[in-house]
Amino acid sequence: MSLFGGLFGGNKELGMFLGGLLMGTAGIRILTSDDARKVYVEGTAAALRGKEEVMTTATTLRENCEDIYAEALEVNEKRAAKKAAKEREEIIEDITDDAAEKA
Repeated sequence: MSLFGGLFGGNKELGMFLGGLLMGTAGIRILTSDDARKVYVEGTAAALRGKEEVMTTATTLRENCEDIYAEALEVNEKRAAKKAAKEREEIIEDITDDAAEKA
């Protein structure tokens, strides 16, 4: 015979319910104690510090990405300008070659 069944005249379910109720009540008292509150406060404070660190890192990362993007735009603009200059030179060369052949 089990412990709960023996204490409550063979009604195991009643024993389990009352045991759970007792443990739940004790758990609530423990969780709402001043010591537990201090733990919750310290844990929340640590989480807030962590959040601030993450936000600082995210801001730094965002700024770096913006710098990289701006530099990449400059690189592409320089490449486009070089390409356009090369195409102009080729056109001028073709025109001068055609003019030399006709002369």
